[in-house]
Amino acid sequence: MTAYDRIFAAVFPPPSESSLPTPKATPLLGAGGFEDSADAHIIIDWDPQDSATEQIQWERAWHTATTFLSLPNEELPPAHGESNRNRLHGKWWKPCTPEVSSAIKYLVSPDARGFQLRRNQQDFDLMHWYFEEVGLRHYVHFALKEDDFAHAIPNVVKYLERAYIVYLHNLQDYVYPLCQNRAEEQRRLFMSKLTGLFTYSLPQRRVNDLLREFLSERAEIILEASSKSHPAAEDEECVDQHTRKALWRLQDIGLGDARIRRIFAEVMSELLSKYIKRSYTGRWESHSDVSAKLRHWVENRFARTIVEVLAVLNTSPSKHPTHKRESTITDKNNEITLADLSTWQEIAINRLGALRTEELFDIVVQWDNDSKGAIEDLKHYVTTTAARTHLTDSFSDALGRRLLQPGAATTEILRFYISAIRAFAVLDPKGVLLDRVARPIRRYLRDRDDTVAIVVASLLADAKDPSPGADVLQEIATEMEKSTTSGAQDDDDGDLDFDDMEWMPDPVDAGPEYKKSKLLDVVGSLISLLESKEIFVKEFQQVLGERLLKQDKDYEKEIRVLELLKARFGEASLQACEVMLRDILDSRRVDAVIRNEENLTMSVTGEPLAAVHARILSHLFWPSLHPESFSLPPEISAIQARYEQGFETLKQSRKLTWLHALGQVTVHLELEDRTLTEVVQTWQASVIYAFQNGDDDDDDNGGSHPVSKTVAQLTTELSMSDALVRNGLTFWVGKLVLRPSATRPDTYH
Repeated sequence: MTAYDRIFAAVFPPPSESSLPTPKATPLLGAGGFEDSADAHIIIDWDPQDSATEQIQWERAWHTATTFLSLPNEELPPAHGESNRNRLHGKWWKPCTPEVSSAIKYLVSPDARGFQLRRNQQDFDLMHWYFEEVGLRHYVHFALKEDDFAHAIPNVVKYLERAYIVYLHNLQDYVYPLCQNRAEEQRRLFMSKLTGLFTYSLPQRRVNDLLREFLSERAEIILEASSKSHPAAEDEECVDQHTRKALWRLQDIGLGDARIRRIFAEVMSELLSKYIKRSYTGRWESHSDVSAKLRHWVENRFARTIVEVLAVLNTSPSKHPTHKRESTITDKNNEITLADLSTWQEIAINRLGALRTEELFDIVVQWDNDSKGAIEDLKHYVTTTAARTHLTDSFSDALGRRLLQPGAATTEILRFYISAIRAFAVLDPKGVLLDRVARPIRRYLRDRDDTVAIVVASLLADAKDPSPGADVLQEIATEMEKSTTSGAQDDDDGDLDFDDMEWMPDPVDAGPEYKKSKLLDVVGSLISLLESKEIFVKEFQQVLGERLLKQDKDYEKEIRVLELLKARFGEASLQACEVMLRDILDSRRVDAVIRNEENLTMSVTGEPLAAVHARILSHLFWPSLHPESFSLPPEISAIQARYEQGFETLKQSRKLTWLHALGQVTVHLELEDRTLTEVVQTWQASVIYAFQNGDDDDDDNGGSHPVSKTVAQLTTELSMSDALVRNGLTFWVGKLVLRPSATRPDTYH
């Protein structure tokens, strides 16, 4: 029978069958919303032989079934509240009469002739029609609304669940039981189409954002990775259960696919980084157990959460448990293995290492405040070439931004350099990493004019001095105390020592200028800052000379530093320094002999004399000394003449030349309101001595008046340069001994 004949016979049945009732209308494929009619109640309990009669029977069965399965042309009831479930009965879930059941059976049952004649014909497939009725008409026009996806993911899930329940109810209760052995296949096919409809009709970006927000919030509580406040009643176990239920419901409606797995993986990766930063930022205590704690947390919290979620996503919707699923890493039903756990732990250690790399500059700055624990954490990270390169590049970038700037003091740069040497010696005992990061610091320090002066002054400073001075680093003095000549050889060819039976080749990632012994030795590294040792020796000679002339004590520190430098640079380079030190030591003996022989403690009249001590220098070996000369008080000049006579008697072939500007004087001043004692320079003592006696006409009737002197007068009287005079006046004004005149310039009294 052709399609034309079939349609004609459906409208004008043969005369033999004219007594059979016909429907008011036969719906087109995909139509719906027909009114129920009493004429549609048909009992199909016979098997006609005529094809036209069978077509009429099929069409009436189709009309009855589609009318029953059609959905109302209105929106689904709200998804909130259990009471709304009752609203589904009657309008959405209609009772199935025997006539309807018989019609559906004729269309879907494998034993029915109507199904057998139209097998594998999609146009006559009731399951196909129902999906188009649900998907192409009702869901698109009445169920899918953008406003429903502006809320949290639980509300979206509830709405989709309601649509899922409504669309599946009639099939589940009235159609599938009549499909016999085709029921399971038809159910899977419809579920696949329905979940595909849900998945591809939703606003993907918005749903992904909602899923990410939901999973992130729930996992943060479970993993203790967030400091946000949450409701007190929603404890961790409750959140864990709610999360499982939400995931099961997502899977039930077909959203538990690869997308949620990808989003979950991204969320867990973000939370891992957040947990590490929140828990371990700034925790640098020594004897660190951070790595062990982090591995334990990954195994017992992070990995277990992943196992629980994947166990839910891997479970068939029909097999969802109603209680908490106990899953472990070795559960045969999940996808996680011990190798995955090890990988996650390594990822966590690497991210901890990345955090410590970002903090490395601050760690070095705080090295003296016990930040060694952070370096211990980094040792677990710098095990690969890529990690070591990342660390040195990041640290070098921080150096350029935060330290090697014109505004940074040289002392601060040196202090940081010393801390960096100590920190990297712990991190990498072979010194390869330090060799890389130290180059820009050393290059920058070479360009600073005061670097050598600070290093030399610090080498000679007292490590226990509470006020060492602005240009002295106690860190260098401390390292100097630790140094010994046995480990301080400056041997550029140390790697060529063929007698060293413990020789090892340089590490594979060592640079061409790699020198382990110099890098890890703080003092040696500082001394070798300048490529030319002559510059260092010259500065050391200058500073040593100033210290020897100012101090009057045992010179154990200077002797030890000199011996250390001799071991590094050789005795020839430091011969002048050795002569300088010997001059000072010999001066004590010569001074004692001369004072005793010339009786410089008493005058010829028996009065006590000022104690004058001389340090006798070999001017050929000392650096450039102050040549300034000026007049001393007559009493001191007389003592100097007797001292010079005694020296020429003792050393007949030598002659003394006094260097007044290098001396020091202890001055005692008795003022009206106080007594002052100061150790000052020689010219400062000469200036205040000039104010001791006034003019005779100023002492009338035994009175005393302040003595006034001008700069010009002092320059003439003392045969002293203007600069030294003004320096002396300024010094005593600062001590409140002299004051400038308010009316006459350059006048003091």
